Amino acid sequence: MFLTISTTGTPERPATDLGFLLHKHPESAQAFSTSYGTAHVFYPEAGAERCTAALLLEVDPVALVRRGKGKGRGGAPDAALAQYVNDRPYAASSLFAVALSSVFSSALRGVCKARPERAQEALPLRVEVPALPARGGPDLVRKLFEPLGWVVEAESVALDAGFPEWGASRYVRLVLVGEVRLAEALRHLYVLLPVLDDAKHYWVSADEVDKLLRAGEGWLAEHPEQKLITSRYLSRRWSLTRQAMERLELVRLADADDTVVEAIDNAVDDEQGDSEERPLPLAVRRREAILAELQAAGAGRVLDLGCGQGQLVQALLKDVRFSEIVGVDVSVRALTIAARRLKLDRLGERQAARVQLFQGSLAYTDKRLKGYDAAVLSEVVEHLDLPRLPALEYAVFGSARPRTVLVTTPNVEYNVRWETLPAGHVRHGDHRFEWTREEFRDWAERVAGRHGYRVRYVPVGPDDPEVGPPTQMAVFSLTDDRSATTKEAAA
Repeated sequence: MFLTISTTGTPERPATDLGFLLHKHPESAQAFSTSYGTAHVFYPEAGAERCTAALLLEVDPVALVRRGKGKGRGGAPDAALAQYVNDRPYAASSLFAVALSSVFSSALRGVCKARPERAQEALPLRVEVPALPARGGPDLVRKLFEPLGWVVEAESVALDAGFPEWGASRYVRLVLVGEVRLAEALRHLYVLLPVLDDAKHYWVSADEVDKLLRAGEGWLAEHPEQKLITSRYLSRRWSLTRQAMERLELVRLADADDTVVEAIDNAVDDEQGDSEERPLPLAVRRREAILAELQAAGAGRVLDLGCGQGQLVQALLKDVRFSEIVGVDVSVRALTIAARRLKLDRLGERQAARVQLFQGSLAYTDKRLKGYDAAVLSEVVEHLDLPRLPALEYAVFGSARPRTVLVTTPNVEYNVRWETLPAGHVRHGDHRFEWTREEFRDWAERVAGRHGYRVRYVPVGPDDPEVGPPTQMAVFSLTDDRSATTKEAAA
């Protein structure tokens, strides 16, 4: 099995940066042991203008048989010669995809400490696979790669060049050309090579769903051949395929909803002339209001509960007054995006010591949340079903008990001012409710009284005389004495 990845460059940005991105030096050939043979990485060419990295996988057919492939039904050894004489050592398959992820694991994740800016750039790439098994032929190859931005050359390989009348084999010579981030290119190959082969050399278990979604992040949810890719990658196991499809649909809907709510949050007043200073988007105003209240409270150790993709954590990290910042979210995907936004893998030691992200549900008490100066619930409560709010309330106010708690939530009365929001619709598809100002204050007063806090209210955004501000914020401050009802709630 053989694959090459080539790129071009200039003296200022040499093509040999490919070696840094792949974490493999162009001047040395390297070998890596795999379960079924040996993977070799070397560079046929390495110059400032053009650089090519090659991955060669030598598969041991005997090791492949000994590890279980090629056995007959019920696990009985199959004496057929096909066990030992097959295309596995020569055609790019799941064996090759596994070797790709093992040898280029850091590059697959987009990690490069030596050239971090290059890892985030789209590079002029050319990928060539001389022998790719493709059940579906060149047409399917194009259907899978072209929607990802590749220019595809897929040429069928003849069964025998000396006997053209025998026709084409199921193998193609594949060439991909495009401006793509290297990590994205490797993820495309990792998923689609075994999909085209339509076979895997190992048992497909439930954790393959997570592998697929990680590698498919950012492209699989919107791919027109998503169903075929998912089914083949998971070896047509219907239960796993259905699970993956459901999770991909949630990702797609969440991305669509995020686009809508981002448009609303970033909306500004268009009535001002071009010469006047444009007002700040609501999302920025909300973060500024939160930061101001945290600073006024003298908070140093802060929890961002329901941190999402890390926008507030990023703002907190820029202010040295906040010595410890913890982001908590139930979504692993959101935390992954947050880590990427914060560039956690590239932070200096001192900055990295100030911030951490971890998964957790606000419906349950968590001893990791105790002892902090402040907690922020920014645009969080409206994503919970009303019957689950008491659980969140006790987990935050009754168990964790930070000195200050900030809660922001949309003011539904202001929705009539959004021209882009249809009448009767909430601002985000996942909102279970949106409160009026009176409803929000009733809830906040009950929470404060039950758990020994006092509360005041801060408008965020333009405070309309008729419908109030677009965002309402409650600032809870812990009093010295805990109310008796807090003990009752704890019991």
